[in-house]
Amino acid sequence: MSFFSRSIATTDLVLRVERYPATSRLLHWLVALLVLATWPLGMVIQFTAKEVQLDFYMLHESLGFLVLWLMLLRIGNRLVARPPQPEGRAAERAAAGLVHGLLYVLLVVMPVSGFLATNAHGFPLVWFNLVPVWSPIGKTPEIAGIFSAIHGFSAWGLLALLALHLGAVLVHHAVRRDTTLYKML
Repeated sequence: MSFFSRSIATTDLVLRVERYPATSRLLHWLVALLVLATWPLGMVIQFTAKEVQLDFYMLHESLGFLVLWLMLLRIGNRLVARPPQPEGRAAERAAAGLVHGLLYVLLVVMPVSGFLATNAHGFPLVWFNLVPVWSPIGKTPEIAGIFSAIHGFSAWGLLALLALHLGAVLVHHAVRRDTTLYKML
């Protein structure tokens, strides 16, 4: 089978697959891109020159705050948009449900804890240096470390879950050659 024939066969398969609703796919990929930008940005802040660290923090926090709002939209969308039928055995579907549920939880906990940590450290958020965001707790150094720890643990937990998620996608796509990936494209 030539490359051209495979491409046509793949396109035909994608068109026949019951896919996630367009809103679900759009929100999924927007959050994925933002996480892929925000997570490494947060990791390199400590290694940047002091004169640009605040700019890195502002960008990291602003992108994280955007992730929070998009995740709230995703949760609402998930409640009203019917997903396609999952593939695999019952145990695999349960594991996938657990991983997806934990991803959703951490994608809310992480930006909330980061936002509260910066507030508690005394740095209110000005979203993309344009919109001041109300600080619900204000400067509270005695709890800032708790929120920072939650933010850090959830970041590493998110990375582990993301690795599981991507590994499962690769197994479905490259090993089993089923339509799981095409449902989200």
